[in-house]
This record gives sequence, structure tokens and C-alpha cells, in this order.
Amino acid sequence: MPLLIEMGWGGLVQAPWSITWTDITRYVDVTSGVTITRGASDELSETQPGTASMSLDNSDGRFTPGNPSSPYAPFVRRNAPIRVSQAVIPARTGAAPYPLAMLGDDFDDNRVNTVLWTTPFGGASETGGRMRVPVSTVSTAGFQTAREWTLTGSKVTAKLATLPRANGSSAGFASMWVTSTTSGTRLGWRYYPVTGVLAAENQTGFADGSPVNLTYSAIDHVWLRVRESGGTVYFETSGDGFDWTVRRTLATPSWVTSQTVTVEFPTSRTGGTNDFVEWDLVGAEVRPRFWGMVNEFPVQWEGLYSSVTISATDLFKRLNRLPVLKSMLAEEILSCDALTSFFSFLSAYYPLTEPTGATAAGSVAGSGPGALALTQVGSGGTLDFGGDGPPETGEGAVTFAPASASAGKYLAADLGPQAAADATYYLPHVEIWFKTTVTGRVICGLFEPILEHQLTFLLNGSGVLAIEHTESGAPVATVTTSSGALNNGNWHHLVYDGSAKRVYIDGSAVGSTLSVVSMAGLRTLHVGGYRGGRLWDGQIAHVAIHEATGPCGPTYAGNWTAGATGFSGETADVRVQRLARYAGLDSVTVWGSTHDPVASQGPAGTGVVARLREVEASESGHLFAERDYYGLAYQSRDVRYNPDAASEVFTIDYADLDTLGVQLADDDQKLVNQAEGSRPGGATQRVNAPSSVFAFGAYEPSGGALNLLKTSDNSVLDALYWLVSRYANPAPELREVPVEAFTMPSYLDILDAEISSYFTVYNLPAQAPTTELRVTVEGYTETIKHNSHTIQFRTSASSTDSVWVLDDLVYSQLDYTTRLAY
Repeated sequence: MPLLIEMGWGGLVQAPWSITWTDITRYVDVTSGVTITRGASDELSETQPGTASMSLDNSDGRFTPGNPSSPYAPFVRRNAPIRVSQAVIPARTGAAPYPLAMLGDDFDDNRVNTVLWTTPFGGASETGGRMRVPVSTVSTAGFQTAREWTLTGSKVTAKLATLPRANGSSAGFASMWVTSTTSGTRLGWRYYPVTGVLAAENQTGFADGSPVNLTYSAIDHVWLRVRESGGTVYFETSGDGFDWTVRRTLATPSWVTSQTVTVEFPTSRTGGTNDFVEWDLVGAEVRPRFWGMVNEFPVQWEGLYSSVTISATDLFKRLNRLPVLKSMLAEEILSCDALTSFFSFLSAYYPLTEPTGATAAGSVAGSGPGALALTQVGSGGTLDFGGDGPPETGEGAVTFAPASASAGKYLAADLGPQAAADATYYLPHVEIWFKTTVTGRVICGLFEPILEHQLTFLLNGSGVLAIEHTESGAPVATVTTSSGALNNGNWHHLVYDGSAKRVYIDGSAVGSTLSVVSMAGLRTLHVGGYRGGRLWDGQIAHVAIHEATGPCGPTYAGNWTAGATGFSGETADVRVQRLARYAGLDSVTVWGSTHDPVASQGPAGTGVVARLREVEASESGHLFAERDYYGLAYQSRDVRYNPDAASEVFTIDYADLDTLGVQLADDDQKLVNQAEGSRPGGATQRVNAPSSVFAFGAYEPSGGALNLLKTSDNSVLDALYWLVSRYANPAPELREVPVEAFTMPSYLDILDAEISSYFTVYNLPAQAPTTELRVTVEGYTETIKHNSHTIQFRTSASSTDSVWVLDDLVYSQLDYTTRLAY
């Protein structure tokens, strides 16, 4: 039962795909074990940040922060990525021929298992808890099984733990083969250290005329597998031994289905210096248990013995420390370049949300353009920050009130030499919000300091959007769009696509391609006027300049919805993924299919976790960090509807539990028989269960009245009914189920149990209300030691989420499951 602890030294948790992992398992104190906690205490509580703790042997100082002689220096530091997995080694049972999935060895006793392997040849050995095979110029070397295995419908897996180096050789290899009875007929993986190529090969006569060659990656190719299923052989690689990528397929050769096979790990070298390859965890079934970051490396001493007891936290640590979010509009502008199909980036972004009294506005794009400074033309006029911005932002805007078109104030900025260079190499896209009742004024303009290129956006005398442009000293030309009059006193959103030469107003394309010349060197930005004239009379907000390699206007045009409605009406799963993107997360696993429309979360002022929790609570969903990757999981409420035997992860006999920790609860902890709630801008409503109130007294949710992100009053009523119908009279339930998982035949199934998984405890004592109870996992605490893996599941009654189904033998019974689905 090998534990697998890996550190991503020097890697960044927010870029998990780029982390090279280092195995530190041998330094973990398996006597005290590794303890992991995930999930919630019950289904009505929020999931908490997952944690892991363990003690590491620091005898050589390798885990001492700041120690320059550590092999991991200088990356022994806070927030280092860590992942914990359990590698379950299969047992060989029955009689030969055995399926290859039963070939398992962790090599931890440093003695060759002669039952599995014939005598290793060429100096191959078990060393340091791994299979070590010399890559030698003297002779071939390797491990080999007896011919007593079958690949059909099975697989062979191994971790390529240490690569051989070229060392001046002209040729060399280290291989993992499944071999037939015919010499030279075999299939598997081969690594060529001279070229750094990892090849998936199907050899006949010791050759494959069309191998699939991969440039070896220490991130993606750590684990190798050959698998046969349904007449196809799959060659697969993995970075963690859990998530696999198919690299090659072929029709199953006839010898695979007709012969017993051997597995070999041979090596050879031509010239150069000898070294070795190491393989590990052959046949292991890997189950991730934790993915997160180390909080600190506190060094402790007992005399001269040094240890480091670390604690780690999952991604919620980072999410909880992120700055308060800006408005959805601002967050979309800051993050939407990730959605374009071309390379694009935000060159400058001025939200113009500075407080009243400000005299300049800064860019938040992070690329360092100069501030927009107040510029006076003539005398008179005002320019004030702090006015009301676009409707669903809750943020301010700039109000321009000139004395005339040529007397007043506007804003000007030097975007800097980098912006000018970017505008030459890439294609500028301009995005801006404006509001006015006046015509004939300039919204904003960009120009090259020597005026070779100019690009100006204005409303003409009819209030229609027009674009002035010039290049190479030619006269200024004007293109009038078909936008219609925009001086109606409402907020409008303008996007100019400098690649497609198209304009988008309020989220929609206006007209077709415009005859606007291409720009270069644009460095100076004027907002609310242009070069001292045609001063804007009205409001302006959220000025952004994107640079791109192709037309991105449709993507930026989508930001209209952010400012106008705060995406009110989009479904909960889409909202969760949107909020995750604001946090820099591109991995969100959505479970379930019932996703109601949610209301706007447009205004600024709360953190990303708070907003995610609003969606979770409004939808009776469940949100938690993945245990195998830096990502979120979001479950809709229907994931838990009507569990049945087919959906159970495992079943377990009561006698197999740690019965001192089993308790049947029947209290008022979860009792809710009346609830009041409302939605933004909606009615306040109440639902109660009179019979429950009469029997037990009034019980309301612990947090009081509910504020739900619903888009209709009926949806609020449905949510209140769902809560009260489930908890007006909660059934007795098992809330703690302790399992020594390592001793169970269903060990792998137990490890697969996740938040919202079901399992059944059967053969309950005679004093129980029923002989078996099905429970839902809400969370767990596990401790992994040598030959021990205890898991304390925190559970709830699965029947709580049963709903009525027409004509179903179980779920249409009157007074049993008459609760309507929500």
C-alpha cells in the first residue's frame, strides 16, 4: 500500500500543467502517518478548505528553508505545491494465466520478488525502493516475468522514475515490453536517451516501421501504460498515474489474444558511460487524495535529529486571499482576452472609477501605461469623478461638463513606448462606455506623436457614431457607421475591432467592414475630447485598449451584458465557471444538470469565494476543491436525487466498521420547519410546515432569512419549499462512519468515494430502526499509515434528497417520496 507524496519544487499552484513533481515519499514518517481532511460537517454547512499534514525526516537539511545545500534549493518555501496519492498494488490470485492487471510490485523491500520476476539479469536489482536496471555497454540488463500473463482485457502500468542519460552514447534504450512467443514480436514503450524520444512501438522482427514518437516530458510522461480493450491496444501516458492520455491505438494483434505473454524491462547502450534506469509501482492503481500548497516548513529538533512537520491547504487558501473583486464588467475586461481565439492581451485599461475629487485616472492592466491626467482647454467647464457608472457595476464614472465644445476639461495619457510598439505589431481593439445627450463631440482618440496615424471616435451632428482616421500624413478621413443616434441619455458600449474593421454597439455588430486604415505607433490617448477640441458633454467609463493578432470584437462585445445586466439570467453552472475565471481558474468540473438562472452579481465589493458561495447556497449545490488537480468542482442539487444501489460506490457490513465511532443521530440539529427568503428586487416570502411547527415548535435556518440569487419569486418559493420539505422532520441518520479501508476487499471503491457519493451500511444491530442505511458523503478525515488507512466519513441520510417520480416502484409512493423535485 505505497503512499505517494510529491512536491512541485519551483512550480506555481496556479499553473499546475507546468509543474515537474518530485517524489519525497521516502522522507515521510509513515508511523505517525498523513492526515487529510476534506468537505463539510454536514449537508447544510459549507465545505471548508481541505488540509493535509505530515512529518518529514530532515536529517540532511533538505527541507530547511534557505538552506543552499538542499537538493531542492531555493524552492523550499511557503506555498510550494504538494500532492498526496495512494498507490494500491494489486494481488495475484487464482491460477495462471493471470491478467496483467494483477502484476504488481512496489519494490519497497529491496528484495526481488522471485514469484513475479525471474532472476534479474545484467546486474538489475531492487535498490532504494525501485527496480534499478543498468544501462550498460557490457551487456543487456533487465527484469522479466515468467510466461504466465495475458494482456487481453487487461493492462500493465509502470512509473518511469529515473531516466538514463545519453552519457556520450551513440545509441541506447530502456524499454517496457509485452512480448509474444515469437522472438522480436512485442509491443510497449521504449525511451531513447540519446534523442530524448519516448516511443510507442509495435515491433515485428525487433522493428516498428511507424512508431509514435513523443519528445519526452517529465510532466506528462511519468507513468506509462499498455492496455487492451475490445479489440484495441492503447498506449497511454500520465503525469500522475490517475488521469491518462491515449498516445497511440492499434487493432489488437492476434498473438495478444491467443498467447500468454511476458513483461520485460530491458536496457542496452552503445558506447559512452554506463548508468541506469529506474522503474517503480508496477501495476499500481493510483487514487489522488489531496492537491494543494504547503503553508510553511517549520524545522524542529530533538537533540540532533531534525524533522519538519508540514501542513498544507487546498486551493481555497489562495482563493480566500485574493483581492475583493471589481464589478463583473471590470473583471470581464480584465479576463476576457483568455476567451479569444487569437492571441490577445490588455494593453491599457482605465476603469475611471476614482473617487470624487480625483484629478487623474490610472490603468489597472498591469502593463504600465501612464495615467490619464486632467487637461484644461480655455477656461471654465468641469470634470468630476464619482458619477454613476453603467447600471450593473455599482462603480463610478467621469462626468464631463465643458463650457463649450472648445472650452473645458478632458483626460490625456502617454501610453508609453511599449504600447506604441504593440500597436504597430498587433491590431488595436478599443472598448469604451459612454452616455450623452449632446452631438458633435469626441468620445476618445488615439494618435501617434508625429500624427502619422490617428484614430478618433465621435458622435456626429446627428448623434451617429463616426470614426476619423489617417495615416502617413494623409488628410483625415471620416467613416460614418450605421449605429443610429446614440445621444439618447442612455449608457452605450462601443467596441472597435481593428482587425476586422468592424464596430459593435451594445453587444451587436453594426454594419459591415469599415474603410478604416490600419494603425501603427498609437501612443497618446485622449478621453472626452481630442487634441483640445470637440469636448465631450456627458459621461465616460471603462476605457480599454486590447491588442490582438486577429479579430476579437465579438468577444469584447460580450462585455455589454456584464455592464448592462450583470449576466442576470445565466445558469448557475455558467456563473460558477465565470467567477472561477475571475480567480484565474480554468478548471471547473460541473456535476449534474439542474442549473437555475441566477441574478446579477454585477457590483464590486465582495471576494470570489463569497460570490461562489452565493450561487452555491441559492441553488442548494455543493462547491469544493478537487483532490487531484488545481480546480473546483460544482455539484447541482440533482446529483443527489434518488440514490439507488447502482449509484453506490461501495457497501460495507456494520461489523467491518470501527463500531465505537458509529452513532445514530435523531436530534434537532438540522430541523427547519419554516423559512423566509427573497431575491434581489423581489418579494419576501415564507414557507412553513404546520404539523412540524405544532410538534416541535418553530425552527428557522440558522442564518435567518435567505437572500437568494433567483430571477423570479416563484424560484424563491421553490427553494424555500425544498428546504422545509426536507428538514421539517429529519429522519434518524448515521453522521459518522469510520472505516479501516486498507483491510477491505473494496479498498479501491472506498477510495473512490467523493463528496456526494453514496454507500450503504448493512447488517446493522437489532436496535437500529432498519437493517441497512444508505448514506451520502459530506466530508471525511483520513489517516494513512504503513498498512493502515482509516477514513472517518461524515455522512447524511441519502433519503433526504429523494424526490417524486411518476410510476416509479420506489419514488412514487404516497407519503414516502411525495416531495417534488426542485
